[in-house]
Amino acid sequence: MNAINPHIFREYDIRGVAGKELTEALVFDLGRIFASRLREEIATQTPPEVAIGRDGRLSSPRLAEKLALGLAQGGAKVNDVGLVPSPGLYFAMHHFKADAGIMVTGSHNPSDYNGLKMVKANRSVYGDQIQDLKKALMAAAFQDHPGGSIRQTDILATYLARLTQDFKPGRPVKVVLDCGNGASGVIAPQLLQQLPGIEGECIFAEVDGRFPNHHPDPTLPENLHQLRQRMQETGAELGIAYDGDGDRIGALDHQGRIIWGDRMMILFARQILATHPGATIIGDAKCSQVMFDAVAQAGGVPLMWKTGHSLIKTKMKETGAPLAGEMSGHLFFADRYLGFDDALYATVRLIEILAESPSTLAQRLSDLPEVYATPELRIDCPDEKKFQVMAHILKGEQKKGTEFSDVDGVRVRCPGGWWLLRVSNTQPALVARIEANSEARLHEIARQVAALLEPEGVKLPSWQ
Repeated sequence: MNAINPHIFREYDIRGVAGKELTEALVFDLGRIFASRLREEIATQTPPEVAIGRDGRLSSPRLAEKLALGLAQGGAKVNDVGLVPSPGLYFAMHHFKADAGIMVTGSHNPSDYNGLKMVKANRSVYGDQIQDLKKALMAAAFQDHPGGSIRQTDILATYLARLTQDFKPGRPVKVVLDCGNGASGVIAPQLLQQLPGIEGECIFAEVDGRFPNHHPDPTLPENLHQLRQRMQETGAELGIAYDGDGDRIGALDHQGRIIWGDRMMILFARQILATHPGATIIGDAKCSQVMFDAVAQAGGVPLMWKTGHSLIKTKMKETGAPLAGEMSGHLFFADRYLGFDDALYATVRLIEILAESPSTLAQRLSDLPEVYATPELRIDCPDEKKFQVMAHILKGEQKKGTEFSDVDGVRVRCPGGWWLLRVSNTQPALVARIEANSEARLHEIARQVAALLEPEGVKLPSWQ
């Protein structure tokens, strides 16, 4: 057990190179410990039920099989829903009233990665809970129980019905969906067919863990070129792209311009606040100041919080927020839905907003002040170094007496804009974002951030 790489146990999931860091043996043993701990926590003699699912990566079927065997050996009743998007697994937990759920997915990481997202009692397993699992694995603290079992269940038809049941039809809309050969391909084509008045098509819907057409990460503009081209060819006024496990959404307007996650948040917040005035709307620290200001102007209470699906979902439950979101395209709806991040459901709501009036999405956002911003910049930095770099940056800003938020990393407001640096919880990287009221000011702030990083041996990447 000493061969375990501690860096795969991240803030809100377990993720590493499949077969090297995330091995079948490790996943089997993790299943045994998870089930045993679950039995202790719910304090019942009845075997707890654990729903599991997997994405389309080449390593996922074997890892999911070993996970199921480990869970059963630990005394759990395993309900394997097979190949589904991550939100399909979350839905299965609600539908079957499972005690816990585990999704085998590498999300947007390179194709040789894989991971585990875990949920107990509809609350994400993260932070200290993940570290406790690591300690138990390293100590080989296994305690198997009888009564375990494994069954397979098809949840896709039921999940599809739930996605579409509240859709409010409007004018005809033409849409292109890019599944990126990820897990959303098992349901996205049927989703389009089930929305009245919506005409469209899916590209790259064949699930292929090699991701032969482009990497399924809609936060990177280069991954949206083929979607934009297909929109131009078909005359579509909305393009939507998904990440590898279907919990993050990217969007293009009728002119092929990117609608970043925080801009989508404004569209959704305005719709929701019209019927829920005064509601709290949560955005992560990477979101534009324009988003937080727009929420306040629409009668909501904006709240900045930490990046991470587990952390956001927990904060939603604490505050009763009907909507939360991240710049990266994780969008969480407790309004008319179940409170987890679901790119397929976000698709339904975005199409609904577009269809309810003749206005384009660009026209609906035209009243916002013009700002200039970088996309989410990922800065390569080894796992063993990134926290040290972040600590140095934080200490430096404290010494200067800078006014900043440390909700998640360091977010500094400065004349004409703001900048953010934080540690990635999913990759060996730092994450930066910069926003300003002019293009010249944007580059000035970027040079300042680059100067902060240079003594740490870290380079701010170009975004143009």
